[in-house]
Amino acid sequence: MEATMATLFTADDHFGHAEILHALRAGFASIQEHDEMLIEAWNATVAPGDTVYHLGDFALSTPEYAAKVFRRLNGRKVLIAGNHDRRNRKLPWAEQHDGIREVSVEGRHLVLCHYPMRSWPRAFRGSIHLFGHTHGLLPGTTQSQDVGVDVWSYRPVSLSQILERMASSDTQPEERVLRR
Repeated sequence: MEATMATLFTADDHFGHAEILHALRAGFASIQEHDEMLIEAWNATVAPGDTVYHLGDFALSTPEYAAKVFRRLNGRKVLIAGNHDRRNRKLPWAEQHDGIREVSVEGRHLVLCHYPMRSWPRAFRGSIHLFGHTHGLLPGTTQSQDVGVDVWSYRPVSLSQILERMASSDTQPEERVLRR
């Protein structure tokens, strides 16, 4: 029996970025402890044949350190660049995209971007917007969700988990409200 390849989403790992421990992730004794936990959580979630869309801010470190971490992570990795990814563009991503990337996953139209948007392509037709950047500070809606590690127990997340969380929201995106 052939294994099913999964598609997962994540953002804002900030590998090697010691300052993030002071600002948002104070529970770690060091950036090394932080990074090892994120690598372990990633590999416990992502199989080697899975695809992971990384919605930006992969690492803020030396290129050598970022490459070392990158090689340790399971899966086929696709970057939707964030504001801290200038150096990370040299990593061997399967694909790299700037700005917005529209994809179809499990029959759903997704709009992927590092930054959250109040309106996005096909929002009034049910498309879903996934983003990072806000580290869990911006609540999701019935059609948009932060996929960053701060929101999802420091690991990539599946579309079914995202849809389940969005189903529990009663906040409609503005474009849906305006088109009623």
